[in-house]
Amino acid sequence: MTAPEAPSGILAALESFDKELIITFAVPGFVLLILIEMAVVRMTRHGRYDVKDSATSLMMGFGNQIVGILFGFAAVLSLFWFYQFRLFDLGWTWPVLVACFFAEDLAYYAFHRIAHERRFFWASHIVHHSSQHYNLTTALRQTWTGVLGLSFIFWLPLVLIGFPPGMVLMFQGFSLVYQFWIHTETIGRMGPLEWVMNTPSHHRVHHAINAKYLDANYAGVLIIWDRLLGTFVPEDAEQPRYGIVSQLGTFNPFRVAFHEWAGIFRDVAGAKSPREVLGYMFGPPGWSADGSRKTSASIKAEWAARQQAAAVPAE
Repeated sequence: MTAPEAPSGILAALESFDKELIITFAVPGFVLLILIEMAVVRMTRHGRYDVKDSATSLMMGFGNQIVGILFGFAAVLSLFWFYQFRLFDLGWTWPVLVACFFAEDLAYYAFHRIAHERRFFWASHIVHHSSQHYNLTTALRQTWTGVLGLSFIFWLPLVLIGFPPGMVLMFQGFSLVYQFWIHTETIGRMGPLEWVMNTPSHHRVHHAINAKYLDANYAGVLIIWDRLLGTFVPEDAEQPRYGIVSQLGTFNPFRVAFHEWAGIFRDVAGAKSPREVLGYMFGPPGWSADGSRKTSASIKAEWAARQQAAAVPAE
């Protein structure tokens, strides 16, 4: 039995969408939600806004769109080129659409996790975490080097399986739009949705630099991947602190965009062996040849040791 075809009118509409078009359509909604959040923060004092910080986030978002116009075609072309070697011809049907939604979300989880665990990919993604505030403008603080940093390779397996490139791009766009609204402190827990969906509470943990919250909740739309793969951490009474472990202390968008790449260049230039070169490029963020710098793993280990020591009753 063949899979049922989606109605041709809906199919045609879906196939005409792409990631950039979806995001473009969502921009007025982004602006409206930011204005609403600003009003709520002003009235309730729950949440924070800083003019310079938000302006930097908006400039990073604008730059991301410009870079997307200039270089995004390379990522799109790579999807279509690899699609030539697909294993299956899946086509645009309802079962394939459902499967692609889950597959794209899992691909995002894989990208997001590795972007935190390997410095080469972190050099682009760190931009999104560089704000010490957490509000809807933070969602717009996006990298300028994502394509050059090869982030698109995590979606290539989907087209090799046989998911149409346009379908993959469509769900990428939907995922990015979904993730906008979860960058807020004005929304608390969301009941049963917390078990399945990525929510503001889960994503606050992801952006936090508290030791107990580091490297957790990599979800795009669905939190199920974190629950299944052991990276889920719930938000508790400990207030999240935001930013990066070594805070930038600048609102200069060019420093925000390129500071980690500059750090990699300095470290590689001073490396004394191929092992050190690979460590500085592809080791975990914070890796150093002499072990003098802190990584997420060492920070969490120190925190766990302190917790354990504090739990031991004095004799």
